[in-house]
Amino acid sequence: MLTFFHQRRYSLVAIGILWLFHISGIIGISLGYQDWFASRTALNLLIMFLVLVFFFPVDSIKKCILFLVFGVLGILAEYLGVTFGLFFGEYAYGDNFGPKIFEVPVLIGINWALLTFICGAVANKLADHIVLKSLLGTFMMLLLDLFMEKVAPVFDFWEFSGGYAPIDNYIAWGVISFIFHLIFHLFKIKGNFLISLHIYLVQLVFFVYFYVYL
Repeated sequence: MLTFFHQRRYSLVAIGILWLFHISGIIGISLGYQDWFASRTALNLLIMFLVLVFFFPVDSIKKCILFLVFGVLGILAEYLGVTFGLFFGEYAYGDNFGPKIFEVPVLIGINWALLTFICGAVANKLADHIVLKSLLGTFMMLLLDLFMEKVAPVFDFWEFSGGYAPIDNYIAWGVISFIFHLIFHLFKIKGNFLISLHIYLVQLVFFVYFYVYL
């Protein structure tokens, strides 16, 4: 029982840190320090990744392998998109997502896997049927992407040719996300609902705010 309370206390501290970073970002960028905060995006993603690893937790061979698979497939899809214009349309990544491999930030692969895990965990709590859970997780990822697309060029995350994301981008996001979620639920991955929900919400609040503000 003591271990349970310790884990819960540490989870609440981790959630507090997530909100602190994102609210600080909202305030700092709104006050004119956009370049400084945007350049720390990679650090912020790394913190979310570490929170996921320790508190989801990613603590079994099955979870580690699946996370790696989603990450590699995510990078592969983005590579095909950036290099050949497949799936998402014509776009290129900026510098604020950190180191790149074949013009694709490594953290983008981690982000694909992270979003699949957290949205999958939330869907596990809200639905029972595998297809319904996969659709719910896909909707969550698409919703987040919808708000991110307007903000991304401003923060030097990525930018589409023509200045806006084509419908192909959302179709591809939906199809790939749905496949990832089907695999996630077929492997019966379970995780911390509260941590997953807050990792999702801090990002949603951040990008919704700037979707309206910018």
